[in-house]
Amino acid sequence: MKHIGWIASGAAAVLVAAGAITFAVADGDDPGLKAPATDSADAGFARDMAVHHQQAVEMSYIVRDRTDDEEIRRLAYDIAQTQANQRGMMIGWLDLWGLPKVSSQKPMAWMGMGDMSSGEDGSLMPGMATDAEMAKLGKLNGKQAEIFFLQLMTDHHKGGIHMAEGCVAKCTVGVEKKLAQGMVNAQESEISLMTDLLKARGAAPRP
Repeated sequence: MKHIGWIASGAAAVLVAAGAITFAVADGDDPGLKAPATDSADAGFARDMAVHHQQAVEMSYIVRDRTDDEEIRRLAYDIAQTQANQRGMMIGWLDLWGLPKVSSQKPMAWMGMGDMSSGEDGSLMPGMATDAEMAKLGKLNGKQAEIFFLQLMTDHHKGGIHMAEGCVAKCTVGVEKKLAQGMVNAQESEISLMTDLLKARGAAPRP
């Protein structure tokens, strides 16, 4: 399918860019670069998005085992690979900055939205699926699994875009801001694709 091919190419480009970004930070090519504070937007975004991405990876691998549809399996693989790579970068930045990977602050406190999500049943941030929804996905098969995955991932991407836009506005480390903007662009494209895939299955994103 043309859509999937485009997404796969885009994912490959993101991975190449991600490697360059990681090298740039690790190599210290900006002699004026200082590690951000532990309560900064840069650190908060890296921590929170790493958690957010981890669920997307898990969700993607679940659906790959629940359907034989190659289009859905390729999309899930692309999402899992891209977000796992980005998650590794963000955790690596925290290591480079000498900052802890967990914080006593509530998720999204760096955006001034620490009370935005209740955190109930595993949904720690906007867009994240609950534990019950993840368990349900693991029990569905075929078309039902495909539709539920696409609906969950669309919600997940919407929450991720909101967070990434927050980093674009508030983060101070240039390469991190660029990565966040890349997330916005890629996930907006994937939402459009997933909407088309849902329509083809007689369904639609959740309200």
